[in-house]
Amino acid sequence: MIINIAILFFSALLGGLYALRASQTNEAHVKSILVFAGSFLFSITIVHILPELFETHMDQFRIGMFILAGFFFQQILEYFTSGVEHGHMHMHHHGKDHSAWSGISLMTALFLHSFLEGTILAHPDVIHSEHSQGTLLIGVILHKIPAALALMTVLACQYKNRNTQLMLLLVFAMASPIGVLAGHWLEPLGLISESGMVMLFAFVAGNFLHISTTIFIESSPEHQWNSKKLIISLIGAGLAIVAELFY
Repeated sequence: MIINIAILFFSALLGGLYALRASQTNEAHVKSILVFAGSFLFSITIVHILPELFETHMDQFRIGMFILAGFFFQQILEYFTSGVEHGHMHMHHHGKDHSAWSGISLMTALFLHSFLEGTILAHPDVIHSEHSQGTLLIGVILHKIPAALALMTVLACQYKNRNTQLMLLLVFAMASPIGVLAGHWLEPLGLISESGMVMLFAFVAGNFLHISTTIFIESSPEHQWNSKKLIISLIGAGLAIVAELFY
């Protein structure tokens, strides 16, 4: 668990620091990484998380409802994040709200999103085995690095003070590790039952489905044929399958 926490923290931190140090972030490269990460995450959700969720002895209708709830909850979060978690590098402010409130709402929504990501890595014995947990961790990391790049690009526009930018990056980097710790202790402390953990994981699976499918849609906004995108997507999906089979 400690290793997972460290990896999650430093992947987000280093991704954000790179964006601060780089004079200009190449959006084309970030989009390619996002397509790969989205394909990997989508494939892991389809071949790993969802089958193991439905193999539990919980009510399958309830599991499906929580997956749907997580999907639409992520859509609500994106109203406040403007899609930073899947690589948007420009804030689209709602109305004329350029105040500190927009930054607070952005960070609150991103923290909650990352926190939920962390909870699904907490209990390998609930829906996934110890060895297959690693493939899910890889998927989350691949998603967090470009998200951190996009976040720092947005924060650089909103906050000119470098210390403020670094402080907010640390908040973002700590969110998933805190989620891992919370997920690990919620059940032992009696705050949530085993069935509740399964429903929580179903909820996060819905988040993953929304994020990964949104990445695919937004990488070809005009729905034009893009062979590079297809190849990157197939590589991401193939590696996810290979990792699931042979990790």
